[in-house]
Amino acid sequence: MAETKASRGKFILLRHGQTVWSESGQYTGRTDIPLTAEGEEQARQAGERLRENFGPELNRAFVLTSPLIRARRTAALAGFESAIADDNLMEFDYGPAEGRTRAQVAAAIGEDTWNIWDRGPLTLPQSLRGTRREKLEGQGTVTIVNGIGESAAMAGARTRAVINRVLPKLEAGENVVCVAHAHILRILTTQWLGMEPSCARMLELETAHFCVLAWHHEDRVIYKWNI
Repeated sequence: MAETKASRGKFILLRHGQTVWSESGQYTGRTDIPLTAEGEEQARQAGERLRENFGPELNRAFVLTSPLIRARRTAALAGFESAIADDNLMEFDYGPAEGRTRAQVAAAIGEDTWNIWDRGPLTLPQSLRGTRREKLEGQGTVTIVNGIGESAAMAGARTRAVINRVLPKLEAGENVVCVAHAHILRILTTQWLGMEPSCARMLELETAHFCVLAWHHEDRVIYKWNI
């Protein structure tokens, strides 16, 4: 089991609750879609699990959130109403893949399959870019912007900025919570561990589940995962 220095805080990463697109498998990056009713309940339950694990000390944590509504709402329902928005915690910018499933992207480029870690958004053709509208089941319509996107390396740089922001607080013994999205939190984890951003493909974080990053002596480690 990992050992943490008593003087160091805990680094907790919480994924937002369920959305319509997390169920359909559509890439959900910068499109600002809300939680489903199930997602809201998941967020409340996540808050309960967090306090079961960490107790009242969590009420004094420094909390950051992605500015997107699904993350901000999850933070509030989990008991972090005063969470501070940080743009660097926004989800991976999927560009032309935004709002599309993996199978739809593959079909659009004439391939059998497409993997974001092998061939990221920047490799997708300009013909998939543009702006369109789509109906969300029971939640009205949403505007989807299919821009250029970003690479895993670019997303990794954003997460390193988050780590650099909170590291002094962790070193001083303050607990830190980041409420955000699946891909960006998995990429953040790779940067915590000193790995390539694409190694995030080997991690899975379910909706409204959290992980804890820490130290084992002087090595950065995953202390808990998918709780």
